[in-house]
Amino acid sequence: FPGLTDVSISEDIPVEGEITVPVGSHSPDEDFSTLDEPVRDTIMRDLKAVGKKFVHVMYPKKSSALLRDWDLWGPLVLCVSLALMLQGGSADSRDDGGPQFAEVFVIIWFGAVVITLNSKLLGGTISFFQSLCVLGYCVLPLTVAMLVCRLVLLAGSGTISFIIRLIVVIAMFGWSTLASTAFLADSQPPNRKALVVYPIFLFYFVISWMILTFTPQ
Repeated sequence: FPGLTDVSISEDIPVEGEITVPVGSHSPDEDFSTLDEPVRDTIMRDLKAVGKKFVHVMYPKKSSALLRDWDLWGPLVLCVSLALMLQGGSADSRDDGGPQFAEVFVIIWFGAVVITLNSKLLGGTISFFQSLCVLGYCVLPLTVAMLVCRLVLLAGSGTISFIIRLIVVIAMFGWSTLASTAFLADSQPPNRKALVVYPIFLFYFVISWMILTFTPQ
């Protein structure tokens, strides 16, 4: 344009305004995908996430850690471990203990699904898989109780053994119930919390009864 070549900006004139990053811009880290990282790093990251959730269950408090980044790997490992330790424990099961594994597996997952559906129907604000995640991870204390009971049964199955197992199972039953309600209580309407806690109580009570009545063949 003619005449613009004669226009000059003096060095004394301050340059006003703000230099900001556009909203639509993003850093290179945001383009990073798990497909670009080694398999070892992915596995280690997932294992650390599962381990942190185990820690939250063992030290239950009102936290959204289990709800924010839910997964079903921990519940699956706990369910399989508990079913394997209970395998062949009932007197009427077959020699290989196969049906016992299936029964435990189905009871745990079917019970968790029923409780989740009940929570959603009562107006719960968490998703279906978040509830399954919490209920599954809170089986951890009962899995520890099953391990302790099996070790106690190695020493004998007398009255003292039963009392020790009874104390351990009751303590871990209370731990699982309190841990699950600590994570799920705030997601329910205040006037319907009892209707949600009661099925959770029955769910862990059935698992605890299976552990307490376990007798190896």
